Amino acid sequence: MAKKQKNALGIFTESVGLYFSNLDKFMKYMTFPVLGQIAGLVLVFFTTYFYTINMPKLIDKYPDLNSLSTLVIISFIISLPGLAIFCKAFWEYLVAYGSINSMFENMQRSGKVYDFEAHTELIKRRAFSFIGLWFLFGIFSLVAMCPLMWVICAIFAIYFVLVFQVFTFEPELSPLGCVKKSLMLVKGHFRNTFLLFALVGALTYIAVPQIVVKGLDAIGINLALSNAIMPFVKLLPELDFSQYGISPITHLHMAVFTVQTVIAQILIQYTLPLRSILWSMWYKELNQGIPALELPAKTKKKSKKRPSEKLMEASKKKYSKKKLDDNIIRRAMEKDEEEE
Repeated sequence: MAKKQKNALGIFTESVGLYFSNLDKFMKYMTFPVLGQIAGLVLVFFTTYFYTINMPKLIDKYPDLNSLSTLVIISFIISLPGLAIFCKAFWEYLVAYGSINSMFENMQRSGKVYDFEAHTELIKRRAFSFIGLWFLFGIFSLVAMCPLMWVICAIFAIYFVLVFQVFTFEPELSPLGCVKKSLMLVKGHFRNTFLLFALVGALTYIAVPQIVVKGLDAIGINLALSNAIMPFVKLLPELDFSQYGISPITHLHMAVFTVQTVIAQILIQYTLPLRSILWSMWYKELNQGIPALELPAKTKKKSKKRPSEKLMEASKKKYSKKKLDDNIIRRAMEKDEEEE
């Protein structure tokens, strides 16, 4: 009996349910990738800021510092700790694009998530291909920055939305192969893919950030944070557009905008698991209609393996000298079966 297909709205509601039912675990998993980036940038800013305001005193005390090359080198050195934290957190955030897809199989079956480390390791073991995929994504983003390409790139963004799911579930494909497979999956399903894109985008990029930001505004937290960064904002000039009939942009406006933007960005990054779950479900739904490749008789197997099993097997084969711990592998694939 053929499996009943899910519509776009059904996939959206199920993915939302899976995300919020495991919200505490996802919040914990995403905390360093998200807040680590903020912490790293803040550390860079504060170290360079205090170095800059104390520079005249340092030059008076140590005349040898009065050299452009020396000042640049020192600025770079004192920024290294913050940059290291930021880069580490940013890499972990990128890896989450694949690791959450990897745990989706067990999550859907049991409704629970676990062993983040095992699924994260699967993606890191394929770091070279993963970086290659992000390199292609970066080229696409650069092209999309051109105003003349906005419409075309927006259309192609829908076709390429499943590239990270393809990368995770089909480890034998190259980065370019992942792009081609995503295009093939979405072809003929553009309208429903666009609907899912719009629904999850409206929820995670607009609704959730705005609801939280408005709530923080109501209780005065945003204003308190704005006042806290006011000494730094006042270093910038106020913008007076009164000659164009526009109200002046004051330091308070700048501070509030900065706080609200940072909070919104944090919330958008924290909802990455919801988007990954949704697109993993959509990948699985569309991939059912793709005929399997005919394998040689010797390689045919009676039972169809789950994507997570294929990932583990491919990882062990490729990294034979650096195999993943079998206990971790077993937990990542079978823990839900043990709990039943």
